[in-house]
Amino acid sequence: MSKNQFQNLPSISEVLLKIKDSKKLHPSILTYFINREISWYRKQAKLNKLTESRSEITKEIVQNFDKFCQPGLKNIINGTGIVLHTGFGRAPIQKARLKNVINRLGGYSNLEFNLETGKRGNRLDHVRDHCTAITGSENSLMVNNNAAAVLLALNTLAEGKEVIISRGQEVEIGGSFRIPDIIRKSNCVLKEVGTTNRTHLSDYSKAINVKTGLMLWVHTSNYVVKGFTKEVLLNDLVELGKKKRIPVMADLGSGALINLSKRDLPEEISVQEIVKSGAGVITFSGDKLLGGPQAGIIVGKNRLLKKMELNPLYRTIRCGKFTIALMEETLRTYRSEEVTKENLALSLLSTKRTMLKKRGRKIIKRISTKRKSKLGIALIESTVEAGSGSLPACEIESMALRFDPKNQKISDLAYRFRTGGTPVVGYTSGNRFFIDLKAILPNQIELLIDVINQV
Repeated sequence: MSKNQFQNLPSISEVLLKIKDSKKLHPSILTYFINREISWYRKQAKLNKLTESRSEITKEIVQNFDKFCQPGLKNIINGTGIVLHTGFGRAPIQKARLKNVINRLGGYSNLEFNLETGKRGNRLDHVRDHCTAITGSENSLMVNNNAAAVLLALNTLAEGKEVIISRGQEVEIGGSFRIPDIIRKSNCVLKEVGTTNRTHLSDYSKAINVKTGLMLWVHTSNYVVKGFTKEVLLNDLVELGKKKRIPVMADLGSGALINLSKRDLPEEISVQEIVKSGAGVITFSGDKLLGGPQAGIIVGKNRLLKKMELNPLYRTIRCGKFTIALMEETLRTYRSEEVTKENLALSLLSTKRTMLKKRGRKIIKRISTKRKSKLGIALIESTVEAGSGSLPACEIESMALRFDPKNQKISDLAYRFRTGGTPVVGYTSGNRFFIDLKAILPNQIELLIDVINQV
């Protein structure tokens, strides 16, 4: 180990002298960051891997500190084609709706205060009527995500009891959320019936006993099983539940509130259809096909949902004022037949290929001939997925810009797009870089043109 490498490590005071306005910043933040950076360089020195000089290390730490002081969350251009991208916050929200929320929540708001009676109100009153009316249910609740909604429903209705579920519906979604695990964490007993590909109504009937608390039906929203299959219809399961006096719960996952096939999108079972089946409890996400903020929505029978609201767990997973306000804004978009125009996520999903082709041609036209040649830019037809497990195995028509640069690595080009003043995230395939137009907002087209001309 070379001692000279350790001599290249700057002191905290040396770095502080190079940081602008360091006296205006909180000492603990400065100390934490500089210690963290120097610690990393010290590890490199121990491994004899330190190649920078003392001044170079100091300069790098100062540059990293400038980045550290910038906001972590940034507005980006989504060129992946995936509208409901989990990494990008799923459903995008229109700026106009965000402004409406800011105007109402700046300062104080009547989150839990009834202005008419002058007494304490319920925070769910701001969204309950909208959600109940749209879905046709008796009542509704909202918590911070669908996993929480499932947890609350299971714990309330079947704590210490058996929950019957088909083996073919024991799904796993992103982030390692598994239905069997959530059943156990809800303090319920998992009771599997049927097989992976075939489950019969008789399987459920035979499994019911005095220990049964609930029958769970899960919509396999993020995959499709084909071939020699058999699945019990929810209506039949509800009828069995009525006969045996066992509540039936349906977890929809994505939760569409409109007929997507009328918007030239793949058909998806709607929340309203599930409500009509008579299921006691239905859970779904607020930030997928609904197009709102991250939330878990529960609709169903009034007597069952009232029990959930009284469950101590509800308070730990309830939504804050910003989520509630954003959800109210989103649900208001469903008051009109023109919902796809007012709801940004649905608008992007339903934008036709012909429109995307026009936008693509506009972009190509505004890029210099020299740059088009250098980056090997071409407009091509593409297909994308909705994202977040919604509309599984369904390809949606789109258009994409394909980049095949002459003297640049694809990984380097992708990096430059991601780390520019306006981050653009696309994808690589077959040693080419792509920016799909499906999930790019109309008002981002001009910005994208500028980025391509400058990257």
